[in-house]
Amino acid sequence: MTQINENYLKLKAGYLFPEIGRRVKAYSDANQSAKIIRLGIGDVTLPLAPTIVNAMVDAAKEMGSSAGFHGYGPEQGYSFLIQKIIAHDYTARGVQIAEDEVFVSDGSKCDCGNIQEIFSLDSKIAVVDPVYPVYVDTNVMAGRTGEVGSDGRYANIIYMPATEENNFEPDFPKEKPDIIYLCYPNNPTGMVATKARLTEWVNFAKKIGSIILYDSAYESFIQDPEIPKSIYEIPGAKEVAMEFRSFSKTAGFTGTRCAYLVIPKDLKGKTKTGEEISFNSLWNRRHTTKFNGVSYVTQKGAEAVFSAQGQVEIKEQISYYMQNAKLIREGLATAGYTVFGGTNAPYIWLKTPRGLKSWEFFDELLGKAQVVGTPGSGFGPAGEGYFRLSAFGKREDVISAIERIQKM
Repeated sequence: MTQINENYLKLKAGYLFPEIGRRVKAYSDANQSAKIIRLGIGDVTLPLAPTIVNAMVDAAKEMGSSAGFHGYGPEQGYSFLIQKIIAHDYTARGVQIAEDEVFVSDGSKCDCGNIQEIFSLDSKIAVVDPVYPVYVDTNVMAGRTGEVGSDGRYANIIYMPATEENNFEPDFPKEKPDIIYLCYPNNPTGMVATKARLTEWVNFAKKIGSIILYDSAYESFIQDPEIPKSIYEIPGAKEVAMEFRSFSKTAGFTGTRCAYLVIPKDLKGKTKTGEEISFNSLWNRRHTTKFNGVSYVTQKGAEAVFSAQGQVEIKEQISYYMQNAKLIREGLATAGYTVFGGTNAPYIWLKTPRGLKSWEFFDELLGKAQVVGTPGSGFGPAGEGYFRLSAFGKREDVISAIERIQKM
């Protein structure tokens, strides 16, 4: 009989969000009249902006003509989109990025999960705890970790706790990692990294010879002009970091699927014999082998995000979600909860009341208020005793949810 990849058996019972779905379904089946408000999974609720829709409609019409039809496109992405990405996200910030350093994909989740393939299985990873589960789970699947311990941590992973005690700013690991996963604005805590702190991370990675995998999927929600939106705003970062970006939350592409990964050609690793190899070339080989590119229609929609009118429309949507975040944060504070985040990110991270465990609070919130959030422990052991609420709901649902919570 064919053998399985036994690394999958190391994974905990189930991926976090399907487990939430299972519990909500069980409650809903038993309480069919209940109106459940979902502020758990970070899925957007506003429709695509009109300028984006129009661009996609026009592109679809092109595809219906002989002259405008597009078959396989460049796996790395069409130049018309990459040029807009570079101009808007990098050149405008004084950062020089070449076209062949940008790879368009179908989502940052996919990129964050797949990127580990170009690193040696002997590579040791460091993650902030709590952490976006994909960073850990995909390394477990690949065989880069040991078994999970009784404390919820996998052997051979360096965990960097981020809690209220250290203001959710993890210390540098004492053990040397080969790969450091950073996410700012952070999912799930909603915290951000200052330019000074990011500079320290870049200098640390340079000193010890590590690579930073920088997930900036929520950069468009940063309100403070002093907070960097790209790690490449830090001198020297192109030598030690690759950056993950997404249209999912920025422009509502969670169901449309489009993202991009920046890997500078200066970013290098080495073989066992000491030969230096560009990670850009490795990812390009992986990307062109396993991926046929994002559809032309989708990329034309993504291009429209960078138009003058597209920017106006998506900024209105971001403002809508950030107003939701403000309502949640202030409403919870009024109810006596200790809250974090929600000022430069669409996530609010709260301390569970009365010493409740994260899943205990999940069940209480669902049972008493019919509101769904995300248990902090699902993001890692340091998330125990915390809870995440998302600002991506509809305004009326957000207001109703807070009113319900305040009555608990």
